[in-house]
Amino acid sequence: MASFERAESFLREISLIRSETDLAGALGEVTREMGFHHFALSHHVDVRETAETAIRLHNYPDDWVDYYDRNRLGVSDPVHRASHVTSVGFAWSELPRLIALTPGDHEILARAVAKGIGDGFTIPAHVPGESNGSCSFANPAGIVVPEDALPSAQLVGAFAFEAARRLWRVRAGDREPLPRLTDRQRECIIWVGRGKSDWEISRILGVKEDTVARHVKMARERYGVGKRSFVAIHALFEGSISFHDIFRR
Repeated sequence: MASFERAESFLREISLIRSETDLAGALGEVTREMGFHHFALSHHVDVRETAETAIRLHNYPDDWVDYYDRNRLGVSDPVHRASHVTSVGFAWSELPRLIALTPGDHEILARAVAKGIGDGFTIPAHVPGESNGSCSFANPAGIVVPEDALPSAQLVGAFAFEAARRLWRVRAGDREPLPRLTDRQRECIIWVGRGKSDWEISRILGVKEDTVARHVKMARERYGVGKRSFVAIHALFEGSISFHDIFRR
């Protein structure tokens, strides 16, 4: 109960936070109180290319961070990859259940242990239109993950990432979102994602081929892409359509 009370206190606290430094301080404090040594909250990107545009807060050991960044592990980290196939938090001991670990993955995990990062717990953060992200809590090798704290860690991690997104949007100028696809544009893009031509889509929807071409063109202009196949990709990442839409029969 005390763990949940601290989590609730953290949620109230971060609603008032106005800087990434203050968020990192609050997250470090609640991390220790939950029984962890380290936290890492980030988008899953190559930090050397996106340091100014991506979320990244952590208190990992410097040696590990240096190795991590030099080897561009933000996009290939096995913990990150595992978080892409689930929507709930998971202990790192569950990695073999979530993804097939390669020899390279085992080497990364072994190096992490050697540099002070052993077992941990990761909460995925999937927001349409953004790079995947996560919030992780970790301990050095030999210090077990406190199982009784995991429900609180799930709550803290999810809300901490959202607080970081709020600060990130302010840093990025709080850009206005692009206008949504219309219902007809969305319908056409789903069929584009299924590999249908404008003529085939026109027969399926019972409209003129020129009408379909116009809807697809407007969607391309909305996303600023030249190829029709890219429209479906952008719509998937944004959340306007889903894989279920494309593969549903």
